[in-house]
Amino acid sequence: MTQETTAAGYRWHLHPLRVRYQESDQMGVVFYGNYATWFEIGRTELVRSLGIPYNDIEKQGMLLPVVDLDCAYISPARYDDCVLVCTRIDVLSPIRMAFRSEVRLVREGETYPVFWEGAEPPGKLLVKGGTRHVWVNREWRPARLDKALPDLYKMLEARA
Repeated sequence: MTQETTAAGYRWHLHPLRVRYQESDQMGVVFYGNYATWFEIGRTELVRSLGIPYNDIEKQGMLLPVVDLDCAYISPARYDDCVLVCTRIDVLSPIRMAFRSEVRLVREGETYPVFWEGAEPPGKLLVKGGTRHVWVNREWRPARLDKALPDLYKMLEARA
């Protein structure tokens, strides 16, 4: 029996971005597909901030493909806006992992900590959603993270 850990507290990882011209359409509004890329950037930077880049995890034989994505668009980001990609671990088990993500509009020049404690990160909510993943090995077969990389699992569990 596997036990899932659901984030009781909220610890958001904050990653600042400026909306680039190529990410927007002719109206200057961010193209909707870019939010999935920003969610990926948020996940990658969250894991890196914990001390282990995704690349190192993959070199050790574990992969974390996306199996589900949800995204709700509240308000558009526009060309040259300053946004925060806010990411947190939502669910963790030895074979599954889920992240919550939000993109928030912030004022230019504001600085924020790498981690934010609290239910709601700073800024105006633009987009919210998340991704769900399963741990697999190099052969794309389900694998238990707690068995393959127990130290990584413990570190993630402490942050979930």
